[in-house]
Amino acid sequence: MKRKICVYSSTRADYGLLKGLVRAIKASPNLQLQLLASGMHLSPEFGMTVQELLADGFKPDETVEILLSGDTPTAICKSMGLALMGYGEALDRLKPDMVVVLGDRFETFCMAGAAQVSRIPLAHIHGGETTEGAMDDAFRHSITKLSHLHFASCEPYRRRIIQLGESPDRAFNVGALGVEALHQTKLMDRKALGESLEFSLSTPYFLLTFHPVTLEKSTARKQCQAILDAMATLPDINLIFTKANADTDGRVINHMMGNFAQKFPQRCLALSSMGSTKYLSAMKYASAVIGNSSSGIIEAPSFKVPTINIGDRQKGRIQADSILNCPPETRAIQKAMDQALSQPFQEGLKTVTNPYAKSGTSSTIADLLEKTDISGMQKKKFHDIIESGR
Repeated sequence: MKRKICVYSSTRADYGLLKGLVRAIKASPNLQLQLLASGMHLSPEFGMTVQELLADGFKPDETVEILLSGDTPTAICKSMGLALMGYGEALDRLKPDMVVVLGDRFETFCMAGAAQVSRIPLAHIHGGETTEGAMDDAFRHSITKLSHLHFASCEPYRRRIIQLGESPDRAFNVGALGVEALHQTKLMDRKALGESLEFSLSTPYFLLTFHPVTLEKSTARKQCQAILDAMATLPDINLIFTKANADTDGRVINHMMGNFAQKFPQRCLALSSMGSTKYLSAMKYASAVIGNSSSGIIEAPSFKVPTINIGDRQKGRIQADSILNCPPETRAIQKAMDQALSQPFQEGLKTVTNPYAKSGTSSTIADLLEKTDISGMQKKKFHDIIESGR
């Protein structure tokens, strides 16, 4: 009998990373793929990105709507309540042998909780990482403790998972799915991408994504304004904005970016979602990736494209030498942009290596999902690290 693997996805970003694994699970003769789509996938405001799954030939087995119209802490707490109820009901219908989740969002935390209560083993991708400026950091480590198989993107992250008390024989360094995806995706050429976006790419451009720093209170407006003020000082460089996720104050950022794009329509394009192929293609040809998205840390170095990482949202992640960190202040951002475009920095990009690159990520995970003994897996023990001399 095939082992039923339920893959959970709630955002454009995690689906772009999971797509290769979804294909690998579907192709396995010993695994049965189940897909559960939720969150931003089902929201017109965020691009109704469930259509991307359908376009790729993946019809979700379950869809669970959870998002409310607000982005306040209270609204997100209510969404989390809806998520727990909806995910519990969906898992009861699907009855998977294992659930696979990726990352650190509040929706993912709810799925992990529902799987635990439903007594279904959980596999977690991208555990052990740190993003010190986001509440997602706590969600990620909580998901680690709720999980039974761990697929880390770097060896230091695997060690941190073990440090959290997880068994070494259930924690694996498999590399990052996102890096594998950009090598497996048939990217668009610059002309075709511009035609698809209906936006000229003949001029140098920045790819900009900025999310709220959720452990800071009400800083989104001020920080976004600092970024936009810096962008206004480079009129010869165009901008492609991808809007923020469904986080606290995300709509503040989206409104500001939308207004800026309307003010400068010839040089700006603001999109709720591009889809993974267009997004990676746009990253390839960008003069720089700007903002605080994890894609600037994990994927961009493989394209030899500089990243200007703004603020603390991604603080703590392992980084390649192509990444420039700066505070969310206009002058600091301007200085970082000048450095990123400078000839010495551009020359240095040629030798950049990506610490998240590892071959065969999807197939490795699928193989472990297939062959790992999951009987009695939920009765896991806390793994103590015994230090010498203590």
